[in-house]
Amino acid sequence: MHEYTLRVYYEDTDLAGIVYYANYLKFIERARTEWVRGLGVDQAALRREAGIVFAVRRVEADYLRPAVFDDALTVRTALVELGGARIVLDQDIWRGDERLFAARVVLVCLGAAGGAVRMPAGLRAQLGGS
Repeated sequence: MHEYTLRVYYEDTDLAGIVYYANYLKFIERARTEWVRGLGVDQAALRREAGIVFAVRRVEADYLRPAVFDDALTVRTALVELGGARIVLDQDIWRGDERLFAARVVLVCLGAAGGAVRMPAGLRAQLGGS
């Protein structure tokens, strides 16, 4: 499991003073980027050298409790499934021991032409596959 910490800034909140719903998606996006980076995957090089990028295909999100200005949050990312061209992750946002947000994210590996392509074996191994 990967953990990414962040602080809620004023710009992240809405008029009610709580985190605007779309910003949770930004928070989990940052955490996924850091998860991949932590596994040693250079996404810019992957795109430049192999023409491969990851794209979100589906997100199922549950907003459980609101986060507010100045909260310290932790995004936990866990690999659920690694297919030939697909990655399924569970991502949760926590404030201490309180779960605020839960998402199941499906990513797809896209080639230069924009269609789904199988991940190279080396990339798959880096992401946790066999």
